[in-house]
Amino acid sequence: MDTTTIRVDTNTHARLLEMSRDADTSLVATVRDAAEALWRERFARHAMRQLGELQNDPEAWQEYLAEAEETHVADGVS
Repeated sequence: MDTTTIRVDTNTHARLLEMSRDADTSLVATVRDAAEALWRERFARHAMRQLGELQNDPEAWQEYLAEAEETHVADGVS
């Protein structure tokens, strides 16, 4: 695995080290997990913002719902 160096303030470093110890994992893995969690959070916020914009446009919202219905795949879960 290739690595690089990043600079963080001492408080952030201490928090990351504590989280690493608590999870019994490496600092690299903790930073990787934190970056992934932040990416997912921002992705979800972006998606929610886009859905909100669609809902504010009745025509676009109906088109979205119709398309969602056409592409719906039943998962068998009731």
